[in-house]
Amino acid sequence: MNRKIRVGIVFGGRSGEHEVSLRSARSIFDALDRGRYEPVLLGIDHDGRWHLQESARALLDAPGTALTLHAEAPSVAVAPGSVSDDRSLVTVGSSGVVGPIDVVFPVLHGTYGEDGTLQGLLEMAGIPYVGSGVLGSAAGMDKDFARRLFRAAGLPLVDAFVVRASEDRRADDLHREVSERLGYPCFVKPCNMGSSVGVSKARDATQLAAAVAMAFRYDTKVLIERGHAVREIEVAVLGNDAPAASVAGEIVPTHDFYSYEAKYLDENGAVLKIPADLDDAQMRTVRGMAVEAFRCLDLQGLARVDFFLEKETGRWFLNEVNTMPGFTSISMYPKLWEATGVPYAALVDRLIALALERHATRSALSTRYVPEVK
Repeated sequence: MNRKIRVGIVFGGRSGEHEVSLRSARSIFDALDRGRYEPVLLGIDHDGRWHLQESARALLDAPGTALTLHAEAPSVAVAPGSVSDDRSLVTVGSSGVVGPIDVVFPVLHGTYGEDGTLQGLLEMAGIPYVGSGVLGSAAGMDKDFARRLFRAAGLPLVDAFVVRASEDRRADDLHREVSERLGYPCFVKPCNMGSSVGVSKARDATQLAAAVAMAFRYDTKVLIERGHAVREIEVAVLGNDAPAASVAGEIVPTHDFYSYEAKYLDENGAVLKIPADLDDAQMRTVRGMAVEAFRCLDLQGLARVDFFLEKETGRWFLNEVNTMPGFTSISMYPKLWEATGVPYAALVDRLIALALERHATRSALSTRYVPEVK
């Protein structure tokens, strides 16, 4: 196309990871080549309302500063099929057309953004978007469901079990089950959340009860996982049909574990080692497993695949897959690709190209059944 590509950067959202999204979106906004792209800032507030943000206002802030979501900005909505261009947004309460959106970069972490819900809306609207589709996004977000698929594929997993809020389990019953099946310490995680929101380490029955109660604040399904003495290794994957893995990196937390506070509130909460101190065989193994996990969930575009390497035995465990990982310039995903030879701005370019490529492939498929003439 001769004109600039209009990139809708969607950020914020109805999620416990709302604030993380504001930081990631700013980095992408700063990285877009203004000679090729026109960014359109679309902020989703905590109540789920979409607002058209002023790019000019954002430019007044220092580069790297988290985007601010201005709730007084005009409300907008995706309007598939209601205007001449089916990729347009319209302002709510009027017939004003914001204009065509060529591709969306949904920098939303967690629920209502990374879990297939937004992806379904964009599919219905016919708008290309960065990242995995409905199936992969939903599967990757739900730790319970993802584990089922990983187990079927033969990928190594830490022992764990799931508790549902509807079961109304007694605290002493849970303590007994953890003692018999996993032992202490254990980790308690909401099944549908990221950035370690709601995650706790429990060393006894009292801590377990508190950890489960907190996790149920964020989800109706909670994963309780055996604790191991491990190293935390991460790999970035990039691509559609032919995904490639970056070099592996290691997270060395200065806290008890890599909690939300260690990730985002304490600037000294962890040390990133890129590349990780692994031998050649270990590096090949973990990169191969990362691509296998990516394909197992039918992912596209990008993902960060997180592993545990048990210190005593050298055994690998697949922890989880993040289909829209943190995307600030100092986040692990872009840093891993930078160490593999793909700088941040080039990475953003590649992801937009992958989104347009996948949309073109899917758009070529027939949506009408035409009986074969014999």
